[in-house]
Amino acid sequence: MTTDDPLLKWRDEFPILETCHYLISNSLGAMPRGVYDRLKHYADTWAEQGVSAWGSAWFELNRVVSDKIAPLMGAPAGSVIIHQNASIANSILFSALDFSDTRRNKVVITDMDFPGDIYTLKAWLPSHITLHMVKTRDGITINTEDILNAIDERTRLVSISHVLFRSAYIMPVAEIIHKAHQVGAQVVLNGYHSVGVIPVDVTTLNVDFYIGGVLKWLCGGPGGVFLYVRPDLLNTLMPKVTGWFAHQQPFAFDVENFVLRDDIYRLMNGTPGIASLHAIQPGVEIIAQVSVDHIRQKSIRQTQLLIDLADQYGYPVVSPRDSAVRGGTVTLNPPHSYAVSREMLARNIKIDYRANAGIRIAPHFYNSDEEVHTAVTTIADILADGSWRRHLDGRDFVT
Repeated sequence: MTTDDPLLKWRDEFPILETCHYLISNSLGAMPRGVYDRLKHYADTWAEQGVSAWGSAWFELNRVVSDKIAPLMGAPAGSVIIHQNASIANSILFSALDFSDTRRNKVVITDMDFPGDIYTLKAWLPSHITLHMVKTRDGITINTEDILNAIDERTRLVSISHVLFRSAYIMPVAEIIHKAHQVGAQVVLNGYHSVGVIPVDVTTLNVDFYIGGVLKWLCGGPGGVFLYVRPDLLNTLMPKVTGWFAHQQPFAFDVENFVLRDDIYRLMNGTPGIASLHAIQPGVEIIAQVSVDHIRQKSIRQTQLLIDLADQYGYPVVSPRDSAVRGGTVTLNPPHSYAVSREMLARNIKIDYRANAGIRIAPHFYNSDEEVHTAVTTIADILADGSWRRHLDGRDFVT
């Protein structure tokens, strides 16, 4: 294994790297070894303190962990809150927005956004709001002019992905935000495929809302979705999805009067998942030490290596070739790509498959160049030896 890569020194912090080629951080980042200790600390605190743990640490833990994530996206302290998943975070945000202006009856999305975001959005939109879906021309990108032209004086909200999950195309979000603000619209970005692998600065972007997760590139595991709100907009939000943690005086237990807090806990609801708040932290702390700038430099090099190898074998590349607009994933679409992906998993090469795209390969800072080579050469081996055929009877399950 190549040893002149300084980021490979972090491999020992991720136990799964000892047992397989883990190239699927765009889906679930490798678990840091430190999670064992953090979850033990959680269990010990619960066992030893019982209900007193709320007063000693647990009640403010969401704020503490959120403030560790905030610098990784250029957000100020106190502007980020953590929820269990993106559907909950989206629901809280969409329920808090004012859609009463009938002159602004349009929300702009794209057909390359993650479906879960669209499902939630549709459920919350009033009947007078119409969805304007900007469609891809090439299955990889969204044409910039198409989406800019869709944003007009009727637009209330633009809700799109920062990086597209199928192709890893980085959307021109600065231009989109500028256009939206010009016409009086707001923007929410889905950053699941961006924070932790490409530099993100929500303050410089002046984005209104940003929702992402620690599940993937931040190696934080399930149960950690972060919701950023531009500080000057916080007190304009009136969430309908709410709970006692959002009350200014939660322990007054006043059933007659509900007054929302003025800080980021305004967007809380009920009791948070304390265990996941502990598990989140080791990955976030490692990413902060490694630095997203260093991760991005290596990611550009290794994703280019994937593209070069794919070209050698003649496999179609369903990701941008321009590194400036390519995130951390390269999607390849060789023949029989679904069946090939199943055989790769059987050979302990962790990748995934997406319908209408292909095999997604996502090296992270802890992966070696040798692992990247192995992934592509294994595709060639599987096609050559015919082992992909053993998976033809399986259902088209998308991991």
